[in-house]
Amino acid sequence: MKERALKASNFLIQWSIIMIPFAVAISPAMANTFIGFMTFFYLLKKFLNLPQRSFFKTPIDTPFLLIVIFSGLSFINSVDLSDSIHGMMKWVKYAFIFLACAEEIRDIRQVKRVVYSSLFGVALIGLDGLFQLKFGFDFIRGYGLQSSPIDLTRATASFPNPNIMGIYLSALAPLVIGLALFHKTDKKEKFLFVFAALLAALGVYLTFSRGSGLGLFFALFFLGVFKRSKALIACLLILLVIFSFVMPQKIKDWTKDIRYNPLVFLFNQDRVSIYRNTLNMIRHHPFIGVGVNTFSKNYAKYKLKEAEEYHPTMDKTYSHNMYLQMGGEIGLLGLLAFLWLLFRFFKDNLRTQRSLKDHFLRVTCMSLFACVLAFLINGMTETSLYYSRISMIFWYLMGCSLALRKFIKESG
Repeated sequence: MKERALKASNFLIQWSIIMIPFAVAISPAMANTFIGFMTFFYLLKKFLNLPQRSFFKTPIDTPFLLIVIFSGLSFINSVDLSDSIHGMMKWVKYAFIFLACAEEIRDIRQVKRVVYSSLFGVALIGLDGLFQLKFGFDFIRGYGLQSSPIDLTRATASFPNPNIMGIYLSALAPLVIGLALFHKTDKKEKFLFVFAALLAALGVYLTFSRGSGLGLFFALFFLGVFKRSKALIACLLILLVIFSFVMPQKIKDWTKDIRYNPLVFLFNQDRVSIYRNTLNMIRHHPFIGVGVNTFSKNYAKYKLKEAEEYHPTMDKTYSHNMYLQMGGEIGLLGLLAFLWLLFRFFKDNLRTQRSLKDHFLRVTCMSLFACVLAFLINGMTETSLYYSRISMIFWYLMGCSLALRKFIKESG
């Protein structure tokens, strides 16, 4: 009976992991269902294997635990304990995502299935964005197009707004693009990767999300530098120059209106005000923050007169910068723990890349590095890590990357 339960658990865990990136493209309910299955059966396996089986150890465990501890300390200043408890539950959810992925991805076949799930996800969203642009609604959830403050039409696909669509695509596109460019495979598979890569890149463009575009650009630039691909670097620089000439006229007119101010061009006037107000929040509670998951409820209290005169903001909002929001909610100690986590992750990823012998795994490992990099760069203009629809992708990518460590001996 125990063996049958373990076998069933393994099957459900593995396919839940595989389906997550595709499910995120469809709906939050579908994604959370697979995450729930994965977590439940992951814990069931631990229970069935007591007392000999402990949790899988990864290089980011200690800094992640510190983030949780500092989040707990932030309860001291919380204005809403219910919201803060909900915020702590999110951290628990993220822990199980990266731990389960890191431990339960066990063979190259499963890695390839994860890649294909990501490929079909970004291809579907790219196609959905094109369909939405043509017919005015997306074919997955029926969402309509959205307009920016400068009346620029932007695609959302199955996501609630263009920026979240951009976060999803820019976070997974480097995996598909990296394999399209550098993975040696047969013509049919190469065509599939190239086709999905083009759809993903086009989808990012249709969002007109500056953070997503910037994240994808630097992720691909990293791939070019890491692989010493002069052709890729040259193409990126040429595209950057071409875009400055072919960008929509409404963007050109807007850049003139803001007098080509690079800060406003990247972040918008309202976000610059939000950043200044958030820094004031951090200044008042530098060590443990105002309380995990309570940024929006505290924001109005820390508005600066000069910032509001520059550009008025709403009383309740996100920071539109995940690092500032983290510093505001759980303090600089929590933010430092997160930065340490990133350092440990990137250091481990680079070590794994150097040690892997299998070509497919090396390219996948490198591309996952680029995926996380794109997410982090995007996080400078968006609260990517705090959007419930998309935040799990970050921890999923980290878990998949950490899983590749176990293939070092096998690939040798």
